[in-house]
Amino acid sequence: MDPATLIGFGVSVVALFVFMTMEGVSPSALMFLPAIVLVIVATFGAAAASQTMDDLKKLPTWFKMAVMPAKVPPATDQIQTLVSLAEKARKEGLLALEAQVKQIENPFLKRGLQMGIDGTDPEQLRDVLEAEIAAKKAEDKVAAKFMNAMGGYAPTIGILGCIVGLMNVMGNLNNPETLGPMVSAAFIATLWGVMAANFWFLPMGAKIIRVSELEAAQMEMLVEGIAEIQAGTSPRAVRLKLTSLIPPSEAAKEAA
Repeated sequence: MDPATLIGFGVSVVALFVFMTMEGVSPSALMFLPAIVLVIVATFGAAAASQTMDDLKKLPTWFKMAVMPAKVPPATDQIQTLVSLAEKARKEGLLALEAQVKQIENPFLKRGLQMGIDGTDPEQLRDVLEAEIAAKKAEDKVAAKFMNAMGGYAPTIGILGCIVGLMNVMGNLNNPETLGPMVSAAFIATLWGVMAANFWFLPMGAKIIRVSELEAAQMEMLVEGIAEIQAGTSPRAVRLKLTSLIPPSEAAKEAA
């Protein structure tokens, strides 16, 4: 699990609590159940209305992707695996990789290598793998759009809660002693809407896109490695080509 998302959530909330305390406002003021229910539940409902039922069945997976995404393995590890396979294929032929392929945990790499061993045409192999990458990116984009939609709806729904609260205030003008707490409660809904959008939902959408980009980039690198192995390229050339496809910071680790 990548802890960056949870760390970011925690830092944002702590910063808000510190600000409220310095301003003389008790953080416990946020614990206003009607505002929480309205913003969280109504925001979810509005975003859900924009999806299909098949999409909604994926919600647990989407939230897991946003909050606890799988850690993308270092590209250098994948390069080392591909170079080792290239060495064996160069010496003993593609069929010699059959036993090693069964031990590979990465399903994408495993499928690609198996297709190469089975004699799939190089262009067809590349087309199939690139289509799989495109499909994954499209699916991840739907998950990110759902989170971003929640981030878009939350502030407006918070304002709706504020309006309802102010309506209550206007109906109780004959009780001046209650107006202060009622006005405060009305604005808490707005605070929750803005906070939920900018502390949680929008960052969650951005996190899904970022992890998707990292995974897609690594899958594209694997496609190149599989193609080079299938073509019988020398291990040294495979390493050089794959290293050129990764960020300079990771390439420096590979060189070290």
